[in-house]
Amino acid sequence: MTAFTFNTAKSLCFGAGSLSEIGAIAQSTIGTRTLVVTDPGLQATGIVARALAALAAAGVTATLFDGVSADPPEAVIGAAVAAARASGALGVIGLGGGSSLDVAKLAALLAPGSETLGEIYGVGRARGPRLPLILVPTTAGTGSEVTPIAIVTTGRREKMGVVSPHLLPDVALLDPELTHGLPPAITAATGIDAMVHAIEAYASASPNNNPLSRQLALQALRLMGGAILTAVHTGKDAAARADMLLGSMLAGQAFANSPVAAVHALAYPLGGHFHIPHGLSNALVLPHVLRFNCVTAPEPYAELAPHAFPDLARHEGQARAAAFCDRIAGLARDCGLPVRLAAMNIPESALPGLAAEAMNQTRLLVNNPRPLDEADALAIYRAAY
Repeated sequence: MTAFTFNTAKSLCFGAGSLSEIGAIAQSTIGTRTLVVTDPGLQATGIVARALAALAAAGVTATLFDGVSADPPEAVIGAAVAAARASGALGVIGLGGGSSLDVAKLAALLAPGSETLGEIYGVGRARGPRLPLILVPTTAGTGSEVTPIAIVTTGRREKMGVVSPHLLPDVALLDPELTHGLPPAITAATGIDAMVHAIEAYASASPNNNPLSRQLALQALRLMGGAILTAVHTGKDAAARADMLLGSMLAGQAFANSPVAAVHALAYPLGGHFHIPHGLSNALVLPHVLRFNCVTAPEPYAELAPHAFPDLARHEGQARAAAFCDRIAGLARDCGLPVRLAAMNIPESALPGLAAEAMNQTRLLVNNPRPLDEADALAIYRAAY
């Protein structure tokens, strides 16, 4: 067996209603003063108020930063860091979707002042230390609560990542009840995003692809493959919501250690240029990247297929891998998501530029099980169009 490393959050707390424990967890993990990082949309749901009340009841003074936006730019990171410093926060709580959790990670890392954002872009460049950190996801998709990654929009279109074990939280608190109110479209897009994490982690060509990540990916797909349509179409189904949130977290653990590849590389330019949410961007290119990969590397997809969709066990080999690609394509349609780039008001003339930009995602493309060049990327975009 080849050598590998596996890192994840120090502590996981999962259970319906577990948000009520945030006060006690913060008191023991952070202390008496914390910054809560979230977004304005979550404020309207009442979830933020519940968290603040639980913190106050435990004697924890919370400063609220609710300035997170989708695809957060550097200015939002700077504002969160300033809020942490001005309030004298002893730690940070991230509450919300992937953007809020990413901002919380970077606020905790940069608030001590030992490094700047510009210094830590890339893999393994953050030195720490960071403030104590608790992450509470409210979507079942990004897995950000257990990943050492934060994505930042650095210009009008470009995104860059900070990748470091220092971004892993002290506690990931997962309460599936927080996801019950998600609209069907968001449930679908974030759910398929989580499935992409598991699929790409399992098939990754990374030298750190390892037995733990593969087993986590398999279990994630077992949970989510059986639950996603129920969660989308029957949003209050507690069992489906719990399976999606746990599956998303397991997929996050998997790809945090066995990194994702071409699906994400081709999805990022769609978000950067056309402001398509990340989960939907992944869903739009996913089946076409899988079909491209299956030409030379069908084995991982044939292995995954019966875990996500048990009826596909009747197929074998290349036929099973092909059936898996078809089922994934149909899943987005069954969830009510757009399935063509043309439906997103993307002009066909933009495809060559998207392909050229996708080639900049070298950190991800190196993990793809089939080598991919700019002409291949363009062909995938055209197949998705």
